[in-house]
Amino acid sequence: MTELLAASPALYLTAVGVLGLLLGSFLNVVILRLPALLDYTWKSQCRELGETTGAPLEAPPGIVRPRSHCTKCGHEITALENIPVLSFLWLRGRCSACGSRISWRYPLVELLTAAASVTVAWKLGFTVQAAAALGLTWALIAAAVIDLDHQILPDNITLPVLWAGLLLNVFDTYTDLASAVLGAAAGYLSLWLVYHGFRLLTGKEGMGFGDFKLFGLFGAWLGWQFLPLIILLASVSGAILGVLAMLVLRRDRSVPIPFGPFLALAGWIALLWGEEIIGGYLRMAGLPG
Repeated sequence: MTELLAASPALYLTAVGVLGLLLGSFLNVVILRLPALLDYTWKSQCRELGETTGAPLEAPPGIVRPRSHCTKCGHEITALENIPVLSFLWLRGRCSACGSRISWRYPLVELLTAAASVTVAWKLGFTVQAAAALGLTWALIAAAVIDLDHQILPDNITLPVLWAGLLLNVFDTYTDLASAVLGAAAGYLSLWLVYHGFRLLTGKEGMGFGDFKLFGLFGAWLGWQFLPLIILLASVSGAILGVLAMLVLRRDRSVPIPFGPFLALAGWIALLWGEEIIGGYLRMAGLPG
């Protein structure tokens, strides 16, 4: 099967697209359930330490079990109702039992995951780098959407993926190991210093600790050399969207905008096109590439 996929780019991209749709459906579950599980864990630990009291906590659903169900009426989603994108269209965006609306978020995440997966496969080909980058892409989508919803970047996602990047670069998958280790340290410490400097100057917190870990993650995967590009792309895109949100949507400037999604997008772009972007800039500046 692998030989067939390697020999047929069209079949390879199609297979990756279908896999992306299926993983997108799973990511919807992670995005919905992981924050609730983390909140339950934190509250349970506070109870054990005697810091809080109250009625017994009800454990939320796990990531895999029980099966997905309608959040309004509890109807258990059948296999036919759980086909990525197609089931949403067939059901016309409503629960088959109670008729309540199903969020457009679900098919959009599925389509985004499929499109991003196909882009990775197209850019990196049938390679180990592509296989690892697919895993990174799926993790970034889940982390970014959770950050949009709850303004947290779960350690359950960022830390294992950071370690995965270091382990991959033991074999020089994306960069050499020394650059990866320096990148992980520089990524974390640079934003840590910015955070504390901003807090000392303004008395406010400009970002969360999850952003440090996410930036360190990209350093572990791509090496310290790509960190300036990533932070530049994330900062510019975040500033542009923030201004647009205030001008068009009349968003209150005091309402924080999570930085994680911009970091995730910038790091993903650097993963696929970072060398071309840096090389193009150096050529424009007349510097050796």
